[in-house]
Amino acid sequence: MELRQLRYFVTVAEELHFGRAAERLHIVQPAVSQQVRRLERELGSDLFDRTTRSVTLTALGHRFLPHAKEVLASEARALAAIKELREEREHTIRLGTSDGIGDRMDRLLAAFTARVPGAHLDLVHAPVEQRLRDVRSGALDATIVRGTWDVPELDFTPLWDDPVVVALPATHPLAAQDSVAFAELAGLPARLSSRKRNPPLFDLITRCCREAGFEPLLGKEFTTAQDTLATLGFGPHWTVFYAAHANLLPVPGVTFRPLRDPEPVMPTYLATRADRRLGPELLGLIHAGKTL
Repeated sequence: MELRQLRYFVTVAEELHFGRAAERLHIVQPAVSQQVRRLERELGSDLFDRTTRSVTLTALGHRFLPHAKEVLASEARALAAIKELREEREHTIRLGTSDGIGDRMDRLLAAFTARVPGAHLDLVHAPVEQRLRDVRSGALDATIVRGTWDVPELDFTPLWDDPVVVALPATHPLAAQDSVAFAELAGLPARLSSRKRNPPLFDLITRCCREAGFEPLLGKEFTTAQDTLATLGFGPHWTVFYAAHANLLPVPGVTFRPLRDPEPVMPTYLATRADRRLGPELLGLIHAGKTL
């Protein structure tokens, strides 16, 4: 009896269709049928009743199914244990991140190294939704994310809060102020990331505008920091950046100012798999983040 035979049997039992089972397994249907037949011959009885219209489990198939699932679950647990042990030995955290973290990243790396001197961070840059998928699949150990995301399989541990600042043309009268009230931006086009691209930031800024008594006048969508800031200096527009990111963006013709009434603040989290035990490296990373 082979593990692949059990895997094929369980997949067919869940789909009750050899074709759909083959699609899930990414193999051709005859291979599934052949291996299931071999398993049935070894057991000395049919596991499925087959007709031209339907596939159903026999009484033996029903009795055999939970045992087959347990064998496969044991295999998965064994592989997971080996993987976890290998990762613990390597002391490397594959951490998803983005450019928007700005100067906090240098401080996070320093604090992490001080707390867990034998560990290393492998930084992976990708769009936030890709990073969240990679944490779910195990391709990443964790990722830093701004704002809250509805991903039931993940835990989100608070790290720090970041103020959001406004970027304005340096020639605009508001740029001469020490800070800018949201109401003063009414009527000026805003270059914001779309809600589809960055729901937490879009919702935060939209909510602040509404609290200040106006709907934001949406102009051209925010593309990249470089391109958006380059065009900002030539027109009466505004956009927003996290303060930690703005600290690394001295751009001629653009001025960054704190926002108030209300003051926008974005929480930052470390996303990890909910079913994963946090080892000393990830715990050290969380403690380091909370000190920033």
